[in-house]
This record gives sequence, structure tokens and C-alpha cells, in this order.
Amino acid sequence: MRQTAIVAGGCFWGIESRFQKLAGVVDTEVGYTGGQTEDPTYRQVCQEITGHVEAVKVEFDPTIVTYKEILEAFFKYHDPTLCGDNCMSQTEQYGSIIFPMDIEQAHVAESVLEDLIARNVYDCPIRTIIRPASTFYRAEEYHQNYYKKHNLMDVEEDCYC
Repeated sequence: MRQTAIVAGGCFWGIESRFQKLAGVVDTEVGYTGGQTEDPTYRQVCQEITGHVEAVKVEFDPTIVTYKEILEAFFKYHDPTLCGDNCMSQTEQYGSIIFPMDIEQAHVAESVLEDLIARNVYDCPIRTIIRPASTFYRAEEYHQNYYKKHNLMDVEEDCYC
């Protein structure tokens, strides 16, 4: 039985590409969530008028990869401190957010985040927040599997608004 994780951490193209390589991930989809505008467009999200962030919905097989492992990978796939001097630290659409689907996922997310903070893993404070999942709006088709469609390798910084 599949489970779903929704996370936001910078440009959704890169996060999606990285999750697609993780064993146990069955499917991914990029989109927008966390805001108040129904059916937002990429342009609206870039203009920061929707409250939404770029996010990735990850469908995974929990017999192969756990939700905790999904979150541990998420923290490796982006800078949760947002303290670097890059566009991701300057724009709301690239926020670092975990969107638990239920109370069990919320507890796991809190535990993983508390552990990272306690271990003082990063040079700057972690700015990742946890917010209950809300409606996930699928992004326009040209954003889906962007790196695969364009035969691109992962890059560390990918800001394109």
C-alpha cells in the first residue's frame, strides 16, 4: 500500500528529481500548496500573491522506504536553513515546509526536526516548519518531470522565476 509525503524545499524541479532516484519512491508530482488561492498558476506563485509554495508530492512504498527516511532525504536535498545568499533565501515560494498527511506523520516530522536541531547539524538555524497538509494543486504539465524532459542533471541551485 502506497503512502504520500508532501514537502517543500526550494525549486520543485530539483527536489522532484532527487526523490525520483530514492529507492521505494513510486511516483512524484510537483505542485503548489499551503496558500489560499484555488488553482494557482506558476506565475501567480512566483509573484507571491497566493501564499503557496512550490512543493513535491511523493508517493512511496513504506515496505521499502519509511516516512522518516523520506524526511531524512528531504533534509539532504535542500538547505533547510535558507541562510545561503541565493534566491531561495529571498522568496516565499521556496520555503522549507513539511506537510504531514496525518497525526502519525506529524509526530515523525517533529521527531526528525527536533533531532536535527539537537544535533546542531547546520551552521545556521533550521527554518523548516511543519504545517498540516492542505489542498495540493498539480503544477502545469511542463513542470512535471522537468529534469527528465530536458535531460538535465541535478544542480545545487535552480531558481527560475
